[in-house]
Amino acid sequence: MTTDIESELARVREHLLNWLLDYALPIWWEVGADRTVGGFHEAIDLAGKPVLGERRARVQARQIFTYAVAGELGWSGPWREAVRHGLDFYIGRYRRPDGLFVNALLRDGTPSPAAPHVYEQAFAMLAMATADPVALAPTALSVLERLHAERRGPAGGYTGFADDRLFQTDPHMHLLEAALAWEKLSSDARWSALADEVAELCLTRFLTRGGLLLENFDASWKPAAGLQGRLVWPGHLFEWAGLLERWALHRGREDARKVARRLYRYGADHGVDPKRGVVIFELLDDLTLNDPKARLWSQTEWLKAALILARSASGGERQRYLADAIAAGRALMLYCDTPIRGLWRDKLLGDGSWVDEPAPASSFYHIIDALRVLAVWPADPMRDEAAESLSPATLRRETQRKTGKPSA
Repeated sequence: MTTDIESELARVREHLLNWLLDYALPIWWEVGADRTVGGFHEAIDLAGKPVLGERRARVQARQIFTYAVAGELGWSGPWREAVRHGLDFYIGRYRRPDGLFVNALLRDGTPSPAAPHVYEQAFAMLAMATADPVALAPTALSVLERLHAERRGPAGGYTGFADDRLFQTDPHMHLLEAALAWEKLSSDARWSALADEVAELCLTRFLTRGGLLLENFDASWKPAAGLQGRLVWPGHLFEWAGLLERWALHRGREDARKVARRLYRYGADHGVDPKRGVVIFELLDDLTLNDPKARLWSQTEWLKAALILARSASGGERQRYLADAIAAGRALMLYCDTPIRGLWRDKLLGDGSWVDEPAPASSFYHIIDALRVLAVWPADPMRDEAAESLSPATLRRETQRKTGKPSA
């Protein structure tokens, strides 16, 4: 028997998937792809025009990921063309002779002179796993080999951050994400080893004694000096919770699953503003507010983590996770309510006003990754049980069957 919560979750799913398939994917291909130079633009302004300028590698990789996942979801648009368009530009223009990827192309098309960041390499590996793992496995492994050879940190983990004074947990989170994606596709043990290395580093070095995850450390993985060492991002608490849960289920690690649930509770109990109904950007290590603005990506990670943790929960706990998923989905809808459908707002300020700025392409990866989890709920798109993706028509029929109402 379908519960009220499950019916409401189905309605949220239908709304968001309609928005994704009918509006977001088309406009970010039709306007967001650069047919002259290649690749994808960094942003589209709220009048529907592309924003020209420097192009970060992470944005190219994320848009490749987005259109590959669009294919998984059965989008009827030219997702294969979009993936190939992105890959040709990305591999051709961003890959260095040493196998790593540059951080950005400057406005004149020349590569950024900065040393490659580990964050960019993580997204390179994730994009290749999602877009064309058979053809690109050697390229992805060459990135991993280079990281092993040149970027080992003195106390574990990897070096190469935008701020070289700080060792950051965020890029390691995305290394774990890429490793788990490749582990599902490849028998090469190096991917599982990378996933294990990063997960164990998180469990042993990234957490306070109370189990709260920090953002910034020194080279010995002690919290960074001053304010930087006290920062906690609720969106990352949710993101780590989902990744650790997936890793722990494969490894039979109940201790790590407990950490995942605790991180989620910190985020849900202290990182969601009850007045605005959104995940705020930044706390301090005593769980006091540091920055009240609310970024779009944090809402997607709340939605995704709630669904991932709900799979293995039961009874009242499961219902609470699903209620959170509904709240997160509604929060995401706020950001997607724009005059031109398919775009989004990125920053909601503490007073409830929006920052007036273009829609950043970088958000699309977060949105579609959360919606692919929502689309196949309660299955896991990262596991074999969800290998056969539902088409848009099937998703809409299934929603109508569960709710008893026609699609919006």
